[in-house]
Amino acid sequence: MKRFFIALAVFLTVQAADAQVKTPEAAKKAVEAAEAAAQNPKKALKVATWLKLGDSYMDAYAAPAGSAWSGATKQELQLVMGSEKPIASENVVLSGETFVKEIYPDKEFFFNGNGQLVMVNVTKHIYEDALATAIEAYAKAYEVDVKQSKLKDIKAGIKRASEKYGEDGMNAYQLGNLEKASLLFGKAAEAAAVEPLAELDTTSLYNAGYTAWAVKDYDRARDYFEKCLAAGYYYEGGEVFAKLADVYKNLDDAKKAAEVLEKGFVKFPQSQSILIGLINYYLESGEDTDRLFVLIDEAKKNEPTNASLYYVEGNVYNQLGNTEKAAEVYYKCSEINPEYEFGYIGAGVMFYNKAIEIQEKAANEFDDKKYMALVEEFEKTLMSACEPFEKAYEISKDEALKVNIAEYLKNIYYRFRDKGPEYEEGYTKYDAVVKSGRAN
Repeated sequence: MKRFFIALAVFLTVQAADAQVKTPEAAKKAVEAAEAAAQNPKKALKVATWLKLGDSYMDAYAAPAGSAWSGATKQELQLVMGSEKPIASENVVLSGETFVKEIYPDKEFFFNGNGQLVMVNVTKHIYEDALATAIEAYAKAYEVDVKQSKLKDIKAGIKRASEKYGEDGMNAYQLGNLEKASLLFGKAAEAAAVEPLAELDTTSLYNAGYTAWAVKDYDRARDYFEKCLAAGYYYEGGEVFAKLADVYKNLDDAKKAAEVLEKGFVKFPQSQSILIGLINYYLESGEDTDRLFVLIDEAKKNEPTNASLYYVEGNVYNQLGNTEKAAEVYYKCSEINPEYEFGYIGAGVMFYNKAIEIQEKAANEFDDKKYMALVEEFEKTLMSACEPFEKAYEISKDEALKVNIAEYLKNIYYRFRDKGPEYEEGYTKYDAVVKSGRAN
């Protein structure tokens, strides 16, 4: 949500900083005049003619939105919009947040809780294909510009059109129309590739693939994710590998999914999405899960002093239900790097979660003897989480992380606070950390 609004704010700020936005009527007349010039055989040989046509269509695209800018209040917009008034207003919820939507004949304005404009959605364009036609005009300008005297202007025009497709895609995504968003992101990538701009817009490629994946258009998603990988674009922590593997799984090609995951694991061994995908594949396929450890060992050979690889190995054992081996490997992290707290955290979380599972099992047990045995097992397992959490808290230098660790320790010591003063003291200490949000 925040990332989306940051991207949109850039769009609106740039739009407001451009030359005065034409009215729809003036923009339409300008396009008609530019089209007439392009039909003239002599003028059609001039670069300026096609640049003018491209720019006119871009103006026509921008006209319905007017001079709105990100962060503008309703009062500020009234000053620049003159007599133009909304015909209706309603509250809408987008991504869990409430906005006021003001409806105009050709657009919608979305205001946040502070009364600031955060999104403009044009519902009636002067020309539905304005961006595509503008790009065609810029491409024609490049064709006739044999001296390449206007190369910079031509590139800028195509770039602007590509960005507008991307912004429209973000609008569609935010409004919940993911199928439309995927098409628009795809057009943004295609536009960026047009000569002479010829850019590889990996962000739009990923967005097109992600939104296609989200609506289960797996063939389309596969094509875009494959293009991302071919371009060396993996997104945050190798997420492209995880998404593409899921696509192949849904296309009933489990072997290809595993191949993608293994390639991703080599590059991003710490990715939980990739790791879980691999674990699920080997468990579901019935293949030997030792392959996972072969991959981890290969990664260790490349980075023998990387403690996080042992953390990953601990996660694998944990997922496979081998708690004892997982704890052993988690603790190995500190031998590799005494300042690496995540091995201890992994062990602590594992024991803590296992204790919760036992507690839930006990809650559903009606046999008193079995119930008491489960309670004893629960307390023993919960206490096992205490030491690794304490060590993680001690060595961590990240205050936010220490506060999170304190939350676990506070809950553990609360359970045992009646068993001795040391537990009461532990509870008091970590409860104060959690409440203040600051580690001691």
